[in-house]
Amino acid sequence: MEQYQQKLSKLQDKYRAQDFENGLTDEDAKARLAHDGPNKIENKKTPKWKIFLRQFDNIITYILIASMAMTLLVGDQTDTLVIGLVVVINAFIGYFQESNAADALAQIQQMLAVEATVYRDGIRNDIPAEKLVKGDVVFLEAGDSVPADLRIVQSSNLRLQESSLTGETDAVSKSEDDINEDKVPLADQSNMAFTSTSVTNGSGLGVVVATASETEIGQISTAVAEAKPKETPMMKEIGNLGKGTSIGILVVAVILFVVGLFLEIYSLPVLALAVVTMVVGSIPEGLPATTSVILALGVSDMAKNKKTIVKTLPAVETLGAVDVIATDKTGTLTKNEMTMTDIITPEQHYTVTGTGYAPNGSLQLAGKNIAPDTIITQFLTAGFAANDTELVQNDDGVYQINGEPTDGAFLTAYYKIMNTKEEPKYELIDMLPFDSAYRYIARLVRDQATGQKLLYVKGSPDKIFEMIVNKDPDFDQEYWLEEVQKLAASGKRVVAVGLTSVPEKTEEVTHELLQEGVSFLGLAGIIDPPRPEVINTLKQLNTAHVQVKMITGDSPVTASAIGQQLGLAESIHAITGLQWDELDKQGRQKAAKDNQVFARTTPQNKLEIVEALEQDEEVTAMIGDGVNDAPALKTADIGVSMGVKGTDVARDAADMILTDDNFTTMGTAIREGRRIYDNIKKSILFLLPTSFAEGLIVFFSILLDMPLPMTPSQLLWINMVSAVTIQFAFIFEPAESGIMNRRPRAHGQSMVNKHDVIQMIYVSIIIAGTGLLGHSYLLDQGTSQAAASTMMVNIIIGGKIFYLFNIRTSNFALNKDIFSNKKAFIVIGIMLLLQVFLTYIPFMQSLFSTASLTASAFVFSLLSGVVVFIVVELDKLVRKLTVRAN
Repeated sequence: MEQYQQKLSKLQDKYRAQDFENGLTDEDAKARLAHDGPNKIENKKTPKWKIFLRQFDNIITYILIASMAMTLLVGDQTDTLVIGLVVVINAFIGYFQESNAADALAQIQQMLAVEATVYRDGIRNDIPAEKLVKGDVVFLEAGDSVPADLRIVQSSNLRLQESSLTGETDAVSKSEDDINEDKVPLADQSNMAFTSTSVTNGSGLGVVVATASETEIGQISTAVAEAKPKETPMMKEIGNLGKGTSIGILVVAVILFVVGLFLEIYSLPVLALAVVTMVVGSIPEGLPATTSVILALGVSDMAKNKKTIVKTLPAVETLGAVDVIATDKTGTLTKNEMTMTDIITPEQHYTVTGTGYAPNGSLQLAGKNIAPDTIITQFLTAGFAANDTELVQNDDGVYQINGEPTDGAFLTAYYKIMNTKEEPKYELIDMLPFDSAYRYIARLVRDQATGQKLLYVKGSPDKIFEMIVNKDPDFDQEYWLEEVQKLAASGKRVVAVGLTSVPEKTEEVTHELLQEGVSFLGLAGIIDPPRPEVINTLKQLNTAHVQVKMITGDSPVTASAIGQQLGLAESIHAITGLQWDELDKQGRQKAAKDNQVFARTTPQNKLEIVEALEQDEEVTAMIGDGVNDAPALKTADIGVSMGVKGTDVARDAADMILTDDNFTTMGTAIREGRRIYDNIKKSILFLLPTSFAEGLIVFFSILLDMPLPMTPSQLLWINMVSAVTIQFAFIFEPAESGIMNRRPRAHGQSMVNKHDVIQMIYVSIIIAGTGLLGHSYLLDQGTSQAAASTMMVNIIIGGKIFYLFNIRTSNFALNKDIFSNKKAFIVIGIMLLLQVFLTYIPFMQSLFSTASLTASAFVFSLLSGVVVFIVVELDKLVRKLTVRAN
């Protein structure tokens, strides 16, 4: 931004002397195009095959591939096939998860203008926008998209809609006037037009000063491309846990192999297969799949019931770790529907109820509804007439405006206070449209009741007050300016309204006519009202120790006032984008932490604020809907876009989309994120002990020179099929009470604490010991090896089923909430049915080397898991008694 102003200041005199309608010559344009390149944004995509191949880049996959090679070498083709299927399934899960992320850069390209109207060699032509070069003179008119960043050099009531860049909904007036300040916020650069914005009114000429990646939107696209998605907190924890577990298991396997080789326990091929069996049994290969399934079903539930679309699976869990939410103001925390709340006439200060464009509400004085008097009627009629906006009701019954939000507030106020659907009775004669050069709008009408010609005007108070003083020298301008300041300090936009009668011969509105003087009708206080539901959500988030930061292009006074009304924090501190730019890295980290309102910000500021928060180890969610939000959305730990009013660029850069554009949904989503994290943690604490138990069984079998009790394929059945199936129960586990009263989990906090490790050790030993005893007993009774190993598989499954009830809650399992998750019992039923298939169906017996058991043996093997249940519940009792004693 600053570089534009430096360039432009050097070109001001040149522009004044230039005949713009000559433009560049064709030869000059071709030379510049060859030097600078086309006016388009490049987009590089990652090939799908690369996305698929990198799914294999993790330690668990490496170990499984090595195990697959080992089983192939010793001729165990069945186990090789089963392990290979597990590897491929995990890879496809990761591939589909990653490839679903859409490309925001492609959407930015679609926003760029296709054609541009330029002057070259004195001729005005339409050319492809990508052939524009710096120095080209571009003609703009209503309906055009701005094809490059332009310095406006001629303007005729030129107004642009810049919400895609600034986030503010009002169209902005543009002029050719110089800007003498060195640093000017994007929203205040009144002599610039930016790529991807659109012309709403008037016409003008602009000189191209930046193309392609040098434009504002080009810089945004570069920031989006350079922003690298970060690994979520939970995925880091799971990655570290999986890596640490895998390395530990490999170390034990190597030691066991060396000891077995030295003691000559088995022949080399048998020993190699035994060690591979132990590794396959101990490695939590179901961990990626289980986590993905839990996240996927949580995502599906959020899309159906929570009005939230989560595009990347880990993002749903990140919600539960969020410390800070950085959000836009307009349309997110506020309704994005300008509403008149105050009318101050020379006699009274009235309030107006109702919010938004729907004409529902009333006029009140001292808290009581009253009917409009003559002055109020004149005030509302003047505001309605001095207006070029339309208020319409769509097919769904929703009221919308076509024009300026401030003007829409006057239309709504007229209909609601006058309690009518009819327009005022007057004949339109002439209008002077609003322009930033004079900051008012006026309309000449003929009153149909009296036949008198009236001139209505509304606009900036300082401009209207000048007209009033010209007619009434006794007008107390100082007093009314103080009233204006009071309204402005409460975050309201203030508009003054005036009226004068004119001679019958008057047919045209002129500035000179207005400067002859008007009568003062009153002031209107207009605000983009806070969403009522947001106030309650902010209270909930404060209780959950989640901070909310407002980042807006609005003024610091208005933004701070809105923040106060919302209850953003007990004390509101604000900083502007220009003040932010002056800070160093440490200063920005402190400012990001200490301030709740960031006003007059640029897209770069938003990105820097998010980065500063994350550098301070705050897990940050960024909410946005414009193109300007895309870099920050992609950089944040979790980017959140609006589904209705959000741009395609914002939606594609985000990790999550709120389908109802409702900030309140964030509170629900954070609660759901915390619930999902809790349930993932429970599922991991459930999965690891049973995996370790399988490894222990093989470990002790090798040391004791016993036949291997289970095959690798049986162990994979336990780890993948049964684990994933049983762990479905955690998907439906309800949130624990008080989940939104606790702090977000600490940055870098381990998923597994000291007691969790102790519990995993003794649960592993109990399940392994029970399985070995049952296996030895059957062999002693003359049962076949296949039947004994089948018994052992069922004993482990039984231990899993009973341990599920232990791990569901930190309270005692046998309580009134035991049936709160009815689907857990359905899942257990499915698992038991699968065990029946594994035990008794010939095809399964052939594939997994199992054999039929007697009914009593089958039931006994499953019920043996009650030992685990009793021991863990006793552990809970001891811990609770210890806490009470302390």
